[in-house]
Amino acid sequence: MKPLSLIIGFLPLVVFSLMAKWLPGRDIGIAGVVAAAIAAIALLAIRPHWPPKILHVTQFVMFAIIAIIAYAHRTDDSWLHTWSGAGIGLVLGAVILLLLPVMPFTEQYARDTVARERWSSPTFKKINRVLSGLWGVAIIGLGLSRVAAEAIDRHTSSHTLPQVLLGLIVPVGILTYMIKYSKTYPEKVLSQEQGNQPSH
Repeated sequence: MKPLSLIIGFLPLVVFSLMAKWLPGRDIGIAGVVAAAIAAIALLAIRPHWPPKILHVTQFVMFAIIAIIAYAHRTDDSWLHTWSGAGIGLVLGAVILLLLPVMPFTEQYARDTVARERWSSPTFKKINRVLSGLWGVAIIGLGLSRVAAEAIDRHTSSHTLPQVLLGLIVPVGILTYMIKYSKTYPEKVLSQEQGNQPSH
Protein backbone atom coordinates (compact mmCIF):
# COMPACT_ATOMS: atom_id res chain seq x y z
CA MET A 1 0.00 0.00 0.00
CA LYS A 2 1.40 3.35 -1.03
CA PRO A 3 1.60 5.95 1.78
CA LEU A 4 0.89 8.68 -0.79
CA SER A 5 -2.48 7.10 -1.58
CA LEU A 6 -3.50 7.28 2.08
CA ILE A 7 -2.29 10.86 2.38
CA ILE A 8 -4.42 11.82 -0.63
CA GLY A 9 -7.28 9.78 0.83
CA PHE A 10 -7.33 11.81 4.05
CA LEU A 11 -6.49 15.14 2.41
CA PRO A 12 -10.10 16.42 2.51
CA LEU A 13 -10.23 15.80 6.28
CA VAL A 14 -6.90 17.55 6.84
CA VAL A 15 -7.81 20.56 4.66
CA PHE A 16 -11.24 20.91 6.28
CA SER A 17 -9.79 20.69 9.79
CA LEU A 18 -7.19 23.37 9.06
CA MET A 19 -9.66 25.68 7.36
CA ALA A 20 -12.20 25.23 10.15
CA LYS A 21 -9.53 26.19 12.66
CA TRP A 22 -8.37 29.37 10.91
CA LEU A 23 -11.38 30.69 8.98
CA PRO A 24 -13.88 33.06 10.63
CA GLY A 25 -16.96 31.36 12.07
CA ARG A 26 -19.28 32.44 9.26
CA ASP A 27 -17.05 30.83 6.60
CA ILE A 28 -17.30 27.18 7.67
CA GLY A 29 -19.36 26.58 4.52
CA ILE A 30 -16.31 27.49 2.44
CA ALA A 31 -14.26 24.83 4.24
CA GLY A 32 -17.00 22.29 3.53
CA VAL A 33 -17.12 23.20 -0.17
CA VAL A 34 -13.33 23.03 -0.55
CA ALA A 35 -13.06 19.68 1.27
CA ALA A 36 -15.97 18.21 -0.74
CA ALA A 37 -14.34 19.45 -3.96
CA ILE A 38 -11.03 17.79 -3.04
CA ALA A 39 -12.86 14.53 -2.33
CA ALA A 40 -14.70 14.81 -5.67
CA ILE A 41 -11.46 15.46 -7.55
CA ALA A 42 -9.90 12.41 -5.88
CA LEU A 43 -12.93 10.33 -6.91
CA LEU A 44 -12.54 11.40 -10.54
CA ALA A 45 -8.75 11.44 -10.75
CA ILE A 46 -7.76 8.22 -9.00
CA ARG A 47 -8.06 5.06 -11.05
CA PRO A 48 -9.82 2.73 -11.21
CA HIS A 49 -12.96 4.89 -11.08
CA TRP A 50 -15.16 1.92 -10.15
CA PRO A 51 -15.81 0.90 -7.52
CA PRO A 52 -15.23 4.34 -5.98
CA LYS A 53 -13.05 4.56 -2.90
CA ILE A 54 -15.21 4.38 0.23
CA LEU A 55 -13.06 7.00 1.97
CA HIS A 56 -13.53 9.56 -0.83
CA VAL A 57 -17.28 8.98 -1.10
CA THR A 58 -17.78 9.22 2.67
CA GLN A 59 -15.83 12.45 2.94
CA PHE A 60 -17.53 13.98 -0.09
CA VAL A 61 -20.97 13.30 1.43
CA MET A 62 -19.98 14.52 4.92
CA PHE A 63 -18.40 17.77 3.76
CA ALA A 64 -21.18 18.47 1.26
CA ILE A 65 -23.70 18.11 4.10
CA ILE A 66 -21.69 20.49 6.28
CA ALA A 67 -21.53 23.04 3.44
CA ILE A 68 -25.31 22.79 2.84
CA ILE A 69 -26.09 23.21 6.56
CA ALA A 70 -23.68 26.15 6.83
CA TYR A 71 -25.17 28.01 3.87
CA ALA A 72 -28.72 27.22 5.00
CA HIS A 73 -28.05 28.72 8.45
CA ARG A 74 -25.86 31.70 7.59
CA THR A 75 -27.37 33.75 10.41
CA ASP A 76 -25.85 31.57 13.13
CA ASP A 77 -23.43 28.78 12.27
CA SER A 78 -21.00 29.40 15.15
CA TRP A 79 -21.90 26.01 16.67
CA LEU A 80 -21.16 24.34 13.34
CA HIS A 81 -17.84 26.16 13.07
CA THR A 82 -16.86 25.22 16.62
CA TRP A 83 -17.76 21.55 16.58
CA SER A 84 -17.69 20.33 12.97
CA GLY A 85 -13.95 20.85 12.57
CA ALA A 86 -13.36 18.97 15.80
CA GLY A 87 -16.12 16.37 15.56
CA ILE A 88 -15.75 15.34 11.92
CA GLY A 89 -13.01 12.88 12.90
CA LEU A 90 -15.44 11.10 15.25
CA VAL A 91 -17.95 10.64 12.44
CA LEU A 92 -15.39 9.52 9.85
CA GLY A 93 -13.73 7.10 12.29
CA ALA A 94 -17.11 5.59 13.19
CA VAL A 95 -17.99 5.14 9.50
CA ILE A 96 -14.65 3.39 8.87
CA LEU A 97 -15.33 0.98 11.75
CA LEU A 98 -18.94 0.36 10.71
CA LEU A 99 -17.84 -0.52 7.17
CA LEU A 100 -15.26 -3.09 8.33
CA PRO A 101 -17.57 -6.10 7.78
CA VAL A 102 -18.53 -4.81 4.33
CA MET A 103 -15.22 -3.55 2.95
CA PRO A 104 -12.19 -2.42 4.95
CA PHE A 105 -11.31 0.89 3.30
CA THR A 106 -7.59 0.05 3.09
CA GLU A 107 -8.41 -3.00 0.98
CA GLN A 108 -9.38 -0.74 -1.91
CA TYR A 109 -5.99 0.99 -1.75
CA ALA A 110 -4.13 -2.32 -1.33
CA ARG A 111 -5.81 -3.73 -4.45
CA ASP A 112 -4.09 -1.03 -6.50
CA THR A 113 -0.71 -2.64 -5.79
CA VAL A 114 -1.51 -6.30 -5.04
CA ALA A 115 -2.14 -8.94 -7.69
CA ARG A 116 -5.83 -9.86 -8.12
CA GLU A 117 -5.23 -13.54 -7.26
CA ARG A 118 -4.18 -12.50 -3.74
CA TRP A 119 -7.26 -10.40 -2.97
CA SER A 120 -9.16 -13.33 -1.48
CA SER A 121 -6.24 -14.72 0.55
CA PRO A 122 -6.68 -14.86 4.36
CA THR A 123 -3.47 -12.86 4.83
CA PHE A 124 -4.63 -10.05 2.55
CA LYS A 125 -7.99 -9.93 4.32
CA LYS A 126 -6.38 -9.99 7.77
CA ILE A 127 -3.95 -7.19 6.97
CA ASN A 128 -6.69 -4.90 5.74
CA ARG A 129 -9.12 -5.68 8.55
CA VAL A 130 -6.42 -4.84 11.10
CA LEU A 131 -5.26 -1.69 9.29
CA SER A 132 -8.77 -0.37 8.65
CA GLY A 133 -9.76 -1.07 12.26
CA LEU A 134 -6.71 0.75 13.57
CA TRP A 135 -7.33 3.67 11.20
CA GLY A 136 -10.92 3.91 12.44
CA VAL A 137 -9.77 4.01 16.07
CA ALA A 138 -6.98 6.48 15.20
CA ILE A 139 -9.35 8.88 13.42
CA ILE A 140 -11.75 8.71 16.38
CA GLY A 141 -8.76 9.45 18.64
CA LEU A 142 -7.90 12.40 16.42
CA GLY A 143 -11.48 13.63 16.69
CA LEU A 144 -11.51 13.24 20.47
CA SER A 145 -8.28 15.22 20.70
CA ARG A 146 -9.76 18.04 18.63
CA VAL A 147 -13.01 18.03 20.64
CA ALA A 148 -11.00 18.17 23.88
CA ALA A 149 -9.03 21.12 22.50
CA GLU A 150 -12.25 23.00 21.71
CA ALA A 151 -13.81 22.15 25.08
CA ILE A 152 -10.73 23.30 27.02
CA ASP A 153 -10.45 26.37 24.82
CA ARG A 154 -13.96 27.44 25.84
CA HIS A 155 -13.21 27.13 29.57
CA THR A 156 -9.70 28.55 29.92
CA SER A 157 -7.94 31.82 29.31
CA SER A 158 -4.99 30.06 27.65
CA HIS A 159 -6.27 29.44 24.13
CA THR A 160 -2.95 28.66 22.48
CA LEU A 161 -1.67 25.66 24.45
CA PRO A 162 -4.69 23.31 24.11
CA GLN A 163 -5.11 24.21 20.43
CA VAL A 164 -1.45 23.61 19.63
CA LEU A 165 -1.10 20.45 21.71
CA LEU A 166 -4.48 18.74 21.27
CA GLY A 167 -5.63 20.47 18.10
CA LEU A 168 -2.42 20.18 16.10
CA ILE A 169 0.47 18.16 17.58
CA VAL A 170 -1.57 15.12 18.68
CA PRO A 171 -3.56 14.83 15.39
CA VAL A 172 -0.42 15.21 13.27
CA GLY A 173 1.33 12.61 15.43
CA ILE A 174 -1.58 10.17 15.04
CA LEU A 175 -1.69 10.56 11.24
CA THR A 176 2.09 10.30 10.88
CA TYR A 177 2.23 7.14 12.98
CA MET A 178 -0.64 5.48 11.11
CA ILE A 179 0.82 6.25 7.69
CA LYS A 180 4.13 4.69 8.74
CA TYR A 181 2.38 1.71 10.36
CA SER A 182 0.30 1.15 7.22
CA LYS A 183 3.55 0.68 5.33
CA THR A 184 5.39 -1.52 7.84
CA TYR A 185 2.57 -3.76 9.12
CA PRO A 186 1.89 -5.59 5.82
CA GLU A 187 5.63 -6.15 5.37
CA LYS A 188 5.87 -7.56 8.90
CA VAL A 189 2.92 -9.94 8.42
CA LEU A 190 4.20 -11.19 5.06
CA SER A 191 7.69 -11.68 6.51
CA GLN A 192 6.29 -13.73 9.41
CA GLU A 193 4.19 -15.77 7.01
CA GLN A 194 7.21 -16.59 4.89
CA GLY A 195 9.21 -17.48 7.99
CA ASN A 196 6.51 -19.91 9.13
CA GLN A 197 6.44 -21.76 5.82
CA PRO A 198 8.12 -25.19 6.04
CA SER A 199 11.45 -25.44 4.27
CA HIS A 200 11.85 -28.06 1.54
